[in-house]
Amino acid sequence: MTATQCKYLTVLFVVFSFFSAASAQENPMQFLSRANAKVARAASLKNRWEGPVDGPQLQKKKKIIYIAANMSDAGISGVFNSLREASAGAGWEVLPINCSGRCNQGSAILNQALDMKADGIVLAGVDVASLSKGMAAVAKAKVPVVGWHASVKSGPTDGLFTNITTNPKEVAQLAALYTVVESNNKAGIVVFTDSTNPYLLAKSSAIVETIKQCEGCKLLSVEDLPLAEAHLKMKSVVENLVKRYGSKWTHVIGVNDFYFDLMEVPATASLTANNKLVGVSAGDGSQTAYKRIRANNLQSGTVPEPLTMNAWQIVDELNRAFSGAEQSGYVNSPHLVTSQNIAYDGGQKNMFEPANDFRAHYQKFWAK
Repeated sequence: MTATQCKYLTVLFVVFSFFSAASAQENPMQFLSRANAKVARAASLKNRWEGPVDGPQLQKKKKIIYIAANMSDAGISGVFNSLREASAGAGWEVLPINCSGRCNQGSAILNQALDMKADGIVLAGVDVASLSKGMAAVAKAKVPVVGWHASVKSGPTDGLFTNITTNPKEVAQLAALYTVVESNNKAGIVVFTDSTNPYLLAKSSAIVETIKQCEGCKLLSVEDLPLAEAHLKMKSVVENLVKRYGSKWTHVIGVNDFYFDLMEVPATASLTANNKLVGVSAGDGSQTAYKRIRANNLQSGTVPEPLTMNAWQIVDELNRAFSGAEQSGYVNSPHLVTSQNIAYDGGQKNMFEPANDFRAHYQKFWAK
């Protein structure tokens, strides 16, 4: 048995009670076997295609309006850039609207997209439930909308043709379990979240529930620090945390890698120099996160999104809507990146890009 397998088994015993409510009638050894397989699978190579194998021919010359919660977010900007790449061959025009954290203040943003003569709309990191009036206008105009992290749910929801997202609770569980492993079950943990986004809030709720089951861990604080404001407040928040908890603060779990970008700023990093903090992120797998993990600097793990593959799926889902087909139903499974597997599945480019040849699979049926 490898050291990694031993560590996974250790964490599974520690968090047994977390899962026992759902597995009360299951034999403990059977449960441990199933749970260990789930965790090991999350860190395994992603070289097998599990997405759609058929779909409509790719339509040409479409205008797509990309409504971004905040283009400073590495995940959102990464999907946008890859969306342009994926649709370039069909001559699609992809134009951004950057809400800078204020998309949820009304439905005018969707009306703006309609005024721009959109053939299709993408909601990236924007809570679709807060835009009900605008979604009604979009439906009346018969313009399909595809979400990326626009809801906690994947698939068709709240007027979306489909929503592309990894299960936030599963992502959060992986980040929390890996933190328990890295700390040898003795972590003093601060969680950073953003309650303005239901998807991110679902992550932090699952993180908290998981950590509470670790008897040797201490959940010190849950800091509600909206991503749009984090660059202004991070230093003072960290300063207060150090004053309150001192050396008891050993680990950080963020619902997004961006929090670690801000903690890495020298003026903020100096505040925690004596703590030697270890961080794990429940998304999205930014280039800076990969660099930190590889250098063993502040961050030890992330549960990334396959941003480029997500963008190709967005193009495919929009094309299905344009063609009158059903959404694909494809949901990718969470992947855990650590120093042990960072060299694979796009890691050499500091990103999570599964080695499953997804481009060729989509292009094959798009070109038929």
